[in-house]
Amino acid sequence: MTKLFLVPTPIGNLEDITLRALRILKEEVDLILAEDTRKTSILLKHYEISKPLAAFHQHNEHQQLNRIVQRMKSGECMALVTDAGTPGISDPGFLLVRACIAENIQVETLPGPTAFVPALVNSGLPTDKFYFEGFLPQKKGRQTRIKELAEMRQTIVLYESPHRLVKALQQLSEHMGAERKASVSRELSKIFEENIRGTLAELIAYFSSKDVKGEIVIVVNGKD
Repeated sequence: MTKLFLVPTPIGNLEDITLRALRILKEEVDLILAEDTRKTSILLKHYEISKPLAAFHQHNEHQQLNRIVQRMKSGECMALVTDAGTPGISDPGFLLVRACIAENIQVETLPGPTAFVPALVNSGLPTDKFYFEGFLPQKKGRQTRIKELAEMRQTIVLYESPHRLVKALQQLSEHMGAERKASVSRELSKIFEENIRGTLAELIAYFSSKDVKGEIVIVVNGKD
């Protein structure tokens, strides 16, 4: 049966992948759609998986979408993977899932790694209710969105790039207050994993003196 599998891949440590995910990538699909075929090739080589790869990312998603769907309608099974984590979270996987549903192509999503869950749990901030923002707008609407987030009472989870981390913390502090509790996680599951907790002011001071690298998750306490 034609099917699209959404297969989570490790966010750092290559051991963080399920036996089911490996079986599907190795035995169940005709093609693997990858955000970056070079990065996915490293994972496949590590587990001795030999399958054709095709690029599917934010720069070619609209051009490739119809071709991919037509191939699945002709009988091919495919897996969608991202560079790290679960497909569809802050990447173009949503468009493909929506197109498959519209064409009555079965979609099966495997559970697995995603960066914001361990960062949230590790933060020490309330987890009973939280809001996942993903990436903030880079320019237009950024300040407005931060003002809106500042009024939320649930814990807030953000993704950020390392070179914008300090600026993002400063902007959060400006609208939420320097004493708002927060946590920054980076390089999750990797050798140099770091989880720093404190007030926004303390986090700004800490990371201002660092050469920050790696994927970043910011967790901020909700408004009291």
